[in-house]
Parts: sequence; structure tokens; C-alpha cells
Amino acid sequence: MTHARWAGRNTDKDVVRDEVWTALVDNEVNVGPVNSRIPNFAGADVAALNLSRLAQWQEARVVKCNPDPPQIPVRLRALYDGKIVYAPVPELVKGFPFVRLDPDKLDSKGVQFELAATSQGYLEYGDPCEFEDMEPLDFIVVGCVAVTRNGGRTGKGGGFADLELGIFRELGKVKADAPITTTVHSTQVVDNDRVIMLDHDSALHFIATEKELIDTATPYPQPTGVAWDFVQEDQYRDIPFLETLRSRITGA
Repeated sequence: MTHARWAGRNTDKDVVRDEVWTALVDNEVNVGPVNSRIPNFAGADVAALNLSRLAQWQEARVVKCNPDPPQIPVRLRALYDGKIVYAPVPELVKGFPFVRLDPDKLDSKGVQFELAATSQGYLEYGDPCEFEDMEPLDFIVVGCVAVTRNGGRTGKGGGFADLELGIFRELGKVKADAPITTTVHSTQVVDNDRVIMLDHDSALHFIATEKELIDTATPYPQPTGVAWDFVQEDQYRDIPFLETLRSRITGA
């Protein structure tokens, strides 16, 4: 097994993540390195196109999208579709958690959407914002390493997506009908029993691959907020604003 950066927090998920990373390379469908990453893959643009065929996407005005390379086509399509895009600072390591991308504002400044859709570009041209300042989210895209057809998911192991979603829910920023979605390569779709979902894990409503669009009809209940007991010591250490945000949310 490879020595992934966040290995050891959940050994079962470590195993399935390692198998998926290996399979992507063995099948020569990875784009660049995969280990300890949300892996980029051949066909990411087609997966983004499939995701955009959802009625929920077409109706959405505000989209939250993860910062990773395989979702560049998702962020790009959202901007071209005239949507407000919120994207997190990768691994939440700055003093502000998110940036806001307004396609009209970018266009007025002459910023190409192709640049703004990259993590380097949106950090440079997006407007920094706090969780509390964000608009309610119509559509949510998260990064995944492995997914199941019934909505199970695991990321790279750092816990960032579930933490973000928990904070959104605590602050009332997730609309009741906002779908949680992802784009992955079909190689990343594993058997339902391979990903065990915990109470603080957020399940997927839709999965778009380069081959299909999957409606998971997920049976998993969604968390209602942050499972603070599951937040790791290194997350408090490495995410500058997390301790003060917890105090603002909980009053503790």
C-alpha cells in the first residue's frame, strides 16, 4: 500500500483509496500524480458536461465546487453558464476559507474564465469571503477518490469536504434541495460495500463520470452540522480560522 498523506484515520477507506489510485494508473486514465490527491482523469471535461445536464445544475445560480484539478471543467462550465462559484482555499490553509467568483465581474476585468477556473487563478482573481458571508448554495460539487452507486464517498482522507459541508449546515448555507455531487472516472466507482459511511459523512445525490450520470437515490441520512468530536488535532493546527469559527458557531 502507498503511504498516503492522511493514511491511518480510517484503514478501510485507506485500502479502497489505494486500490482506486492504483487502478487509475494501471488503466492509464490518470492525468498526473494520484496518490494523496483527488485524482485528475481522462474525460474530466465529459464528466463535467454530463453533470451539467442535470436540471438542478441548469436551475442553480450559486455553485460550490472543490478546488482540485479534475473539477476545473466544472468550475469553467459554471462560469460560462453565468453562475456564481464559491471555491475553497485548498486545504483551508489561509486566514479566509473561500473565494467568490462572479462571472460578470471577471468579464468586466478581462479575466479569462479558463484562468479563473484554476485554483491559482481563483485565488488571485476571486473575492475572499468568510463562511458567514456566503450566499445559500444551490448546487454542491465535492472531490472524491472512491464513490459508490448508492451515494457513498471518500475523499483523499483529510476530512475537508465533510468539515466544509458541516459548517455550511450549521450556518444554514445549504438549501434543502441542494444536491451533493461529484465528477469522477468510471474506474473510481466501487461496490457499495467498499465504502462504509459514518454519521458525519455526507453522501452523494449524483455522480457524473465520462460514461454516465448516476442518480444514487442515496439511503444515507445527511449530517445536520459539524461533528466537532471528529475534527482532528492537525486540522485545528493547520486550518488557521477553525478554532475561532467553532467559537462563533457554538459559543464555546
